[in-house]
Amino acid sequence: MEIIFNEILKDELTIKEIQAALETEVLTSKELVMYYLDRIAKYDQSGPTLNSILEINPDAIFIAEGLDHERMTKGARGPLHGIPVLLKDNIETKDNMHTSAGTLALEAHFSTKDAFLVGKLREAGAIILGKTNMTELANGMSTTMWAGYSSRGGQTVNPYGPGELFVGGSSTGSAVAVASNLTVVSIGTETDASILSPAVQNSVVGIKPTVGLISRSGIVPFTYTQDTPGPFARTVTDAATLLGALTDVDQSDPATYKSEGVSCQDYTGFLDAEGLNGARIGVYSNAPDEFYSDSGEYDEELFKNAIETLRNKGAEVIEEIDIPSFHREWSWGVPIYEMKHALGNYLAKLPSHLPVHSGKELIEFNKTNEEKALKYGQNMLEYREGLTRNTLANPEYLQAKLEDLYFSQDKGIDYALRKYKLDAILFPSYIGSTISAKAGYPSIALPAGYMGSGRPFGITFTGSAFSEGTLIKLGYSFEEATQLRKPPRFQ
Repeated sequence: MEIIFNEILKDELTIKEIQAALETEVLTSKELVMYYLDRIAKYDQSGPTLNSILEINPDAIFIAEGLDHERMTKGARGPLHGIPVLLKDNIETKDNMHTSAGTLALEAHFSTKDAFLVGKLREAGAIILGKTNMTELANGMSTTMWAGYSSRGGQTVNPYGPGELFVGGSSTGSAVAVASNLTVVSIGTETDASILSPAVQNSVVGIKPTVGLISRSGIVPFTYTQDTPGPFARTVTDAATLLGALTDVDQSDPATYKSEGVSCQDYTGFLDAEGLNGARIGVYSNAPDEFYSDSGEYDEELFKNAIETLRNKGAEVIEEIDIPSFHREWSWGVPIYEMKHALGNYLAKLPSHLPVHSGKELIEFNKTNEEKALKYGQNMLEYREGLTRNTLANPEYLQAKLEDLYFSQDKGIDYALRKYKLDAILFPSYIGSTISAKAGYPSIALPAGYMGSGRPFGITFTGSAFSEGTLIKLGYSFEEATQLRKPPRFQ
């Protein structure tokens, strides 16, 4: 049966446009949810079969109806009232949806509580539409696992070239769903490049915040040091709107304590079309040759066009800046030891009826279900499990943790910002993800055009701790000047 939807829904709508339609009763949140469910059925679960959605919230329509009623009787709570949001599958919800981090072992796992950020979304009146597919265990399973693949959900594909173009990960489904207009906005998580990479590959805006700006409580962990959630959107405005709704101090997450007094509950005040005027931006393009030659991530003409836009908008651009530690061999000590410890602790606290409660049991479960669970093996899990002790007192780990902070901050991003008196650093694609991840510093990824193959190209701005406002200002000004993003086309 062909369902006829409101004419207004034929375009990609922003949060502001949706709120205007809701306030004037041109649209309801119920109609909006139904529209996205229709698109998910047509394009995600059939048609090009993008495979970005793992499951839908069975109560989404009821929630939308309740929020429509609340709008009519009490008024809207704020900009996210009645707005559908998708969550990466490692973010816990207390409703009738599973939280599995893409694993078969946790496919029957229902959390008894919301992640802290989910509680913030519900308070803001957002509709949790469903869970998105992801690279299994946030790419903690295997060194050969393809980005966007999970044993529970299968392979997510790039809407700009399904089955052909690299899709990025690990927050793959969250980025693809936004790019394909299966939701208004979504939430992903990043340890290193897991927001920035899929944002660039799928031509959407992704914000990887300062570690501690948004609580990690209720999220299946990878590391203690580098993990952070963050928003995906089709515009900088929508990403900024969503970001502000997520920030708060959480007593269960010590990383958030330092955000008190420096975080914002509203980042839209930084949206300035002339935000590039007078800004000092350092350009770092001295990436390893293998990144450019092997990955296909780089397009010199498009990157030069981006730099020219900065200059045309009044920015002072300092090219080929020096970041002393950029090329150092970063130790794997932090992610290796912290994932074993953090994931092990998470599994140990799961309900007794679930089949796994330790890393060892997870490995054995996967072996027992090898045909479905081990398409790409589990060498990363097995290597971590082979470490001598499940503690964080190992000297290799402690030294790596200290060196990561020193070289990424003092001899890395902060060094460059001070030396050249910069507001931000510009990277092509997401080549700066590792150094900013080690530092715990924020970045924003932005669409910057399309290669000859149709593959999206993007840029990232990176700054020091809690510089999200500055990055949003620069990103918005670039976006307004270029308007480069184009939606994918489906037949």
